[in-house]
Amino acid sequence: MKLDRIDRRILDILQRDGRISNLDLAERVGLSATPCARRVKRLEDSGLIRGTATLLDQARLGLKLTAYIGISMDRHTPDRFDAFEEQVRAFPEVMECSVVTGQSADYLLKAVIPDMQHYERFLLGKLTRIPGVTGVHSSFELRRVVQKTALPLDHVENDTEV
Repeated sequence: MKLDRIDRRILDILQRDGRISNLDLAERVGLSATPCARRVKRLEDSGLIRGTATLLDQARLGLKLTAYIGISMDRHTPDRFDAFEEQVRAFPEVMECSVVTGQSADYLLKAVIPDMQHYERFLLGKLTRIPGVTGVHSSFELRRVVQKTALPLDHVENDTEV
């Protein structure tokens, strides 16, 4: 699928306001409503648009602590990693989980929790009970400087294949 300037503009606007009406979107990109809706459908069908989400205010929901947690595993085997990943996916506190390199951890997790008491229960009652976890290193966010949900699109040129 090739992306042109209008496709990139549609993607940029939808990333920033997923609730925009098709009519408003069409006006902002310089199309009539029907061709705009067709383009959005094509972008969805291609998998470039994976869905739409509502962003909630973490602090107002009482989730005042963000932890970045490095997890070290005892063995680097597919079975061990699969079992860990399956369990971690089920934890509502875990917002992100990535396999990483370049540090002593095998995984890096981002978790949100109400407070340090809840973190202790999460750590001791869930994370360290997963078979294969041999080390946990936690860092806590003091202040969030940047938080974005929109991906950069500047590198995508006209008629770029995606």
